[in-house]
Amino acid sequence: MLFNSFIFWIFFAVVIVLYRKLPHPGQNRLLLAASYIFYGYWDYRYLSLIFASTVIDYFVATGIYNTNVETRKKRLLTISICANLGMLGFFKYYNFFTTELDALLTTIGMPVSIPILNIVLPVGISFYTFQTMSYTIDVYRKKTVPTHHFLDFALYVSFFPQLVAGPIERSYKLLPQILEQRPQLKENFIEGSYHVLSGLFKKVVIADNMAPIVNSVFSRPVSDLTGPEILVGIYAFAFQIYGDFSGYSSIAQGIAKWMGFNLSWNFKMPYFAINPSDFWQRWHITLSSWLRDYLYFSVGGSRKGRLFTLRNLMLTMLLGGLWHGAGWTFLAWGFYHGMLLIIYRLFEFRQGSVIASMQNHWLSKGVRIIIFFHLICISWLLFRADSMPQAWNMLVLMLTNFEINDYVIYSAAMMLFFVGPLMTMEYWIEKSGDLLIIVNSHWLIRTFIYAYFAIMLWVFPPLTNQTFIYFQF
Repeated sequence: MLFNSFIFWIFFAVVIVLYRKLPHPGQNRLLLAASYIFYGYWDYRYLSLIFASTVIDYFVATGIYNTNVETRKKRLLTISICANLGMLGFFKYYNFFTTELDALLTTIGMPVSIPILNIVLPVGISFYTFQTMSYTIDVYRKKTVPTHHFLDFALYVSFFPQLVAGPIERSYKLLPQILEQRPQLKENFIEGSYHVLSGLFKKVVIADNMAPIVNSVFSRPVSDLTGPEILVGIYAFAFQIYGDFSGYSSIAQGIAKWMGFNLSWNFKMPYFAINPSDFWQRWHITLSSWLRDYLYFSVGGSRKGRLFTLRNLMLTMLLGGLWHGAGWTFLAWGFYHGMLLIIYRLFEFRQGSVIASMQNHWLSKGVRIIIFFHLICISWLLFRADSMPQAWNMLVLMLTNFEINDYVIYSAAMMLFFVGPLMTMEYWIEKSGDLLIIVNSHWLIRTFIYAYFAIMLWVFPPLTNQTFIYFQF
């Protein structure tokens, strides 16, 4: 079910009405059933994968907690990691690696017939496998205590607001909210309404209206494009993917809030970042923190000197790129972000130096934001391109052809009309340091902003509904 579809809101209306009438244990059973219906609506057969991951990690975590033998703990943890990564690897990467292996063997004169399977990637598998795998790792690290209530753990794995596109919640944050009574507060409804309305605005008004520009540019042969058209297409994709993904996270946060749950913030004005580290503390925060805690720190982090630190940064970003998809463009995207982290880390200025103090000046900060935004846009070219040759040819053309035509002017005006007000609001939020400043503002200001969201949703819906981009991951 899509959050921007009528069927979802009919489904949610039924769930919330029943939810309000039930005691705490009944609420949890209802949410578990609703979560399986929500996912099974797409394809009920893939519910078996969620159930398998749930069963494995429930018993593995219990086994880890109940034994004092370190070797047994490690064996159990290995079972969890292999099972989850095995499912993810088969469904997401089997055809990619078999195709590339077949091409390599053919090139060196050893042709073989490797079967290519008609595998459909289950929606959200990258999200729920990472979430349930983090549970067993945290139990192993003694950061969380496993629950003995299987159905409550099953709800933690499958909680429908964040099941298919995050945020990726840690067990020590979400599981206690499942196990404990959740108060029905007026404040939850007020804040949840803001998240839902702003999320729908970002998805339907921003992302879905940027999609035709992006699709037009990236679907045409590069020879038919001009450099400014490519640049406009990249800008449009930057705001399409931001509106799409952050919109999903906001709606998930809102509908969870209506039910008394607090989900993590997944985005915090990422296009106001001044460097790579700042960006990854603002963009897809729950994934970047997951990669930091379970991958970067596990391979040594920054404990073994600068050279090993740079190696670990690159390894983390390469695997982060691979997490997004089975393709060379995603690996290149991860490599590019790894290089950004390394380069910025190498040229990091010491605190207290004259140059470091100058960086805090508003003009210097503004220039750094603009520069880094364009560095991020280069990465979006890699992310959106269908192939490495297309990405390379587009980059070359963008740097060598400067012909501005009517399509460029029209598309730029469209972006200014749709994106301008959003970035103005985000600048206000960034400047205030209060992520809920709109909720906490004077009722007249809040009413004006909400009315703007509603009018834009009503007057400027996209010609065709677009699925959420991150469903493919």
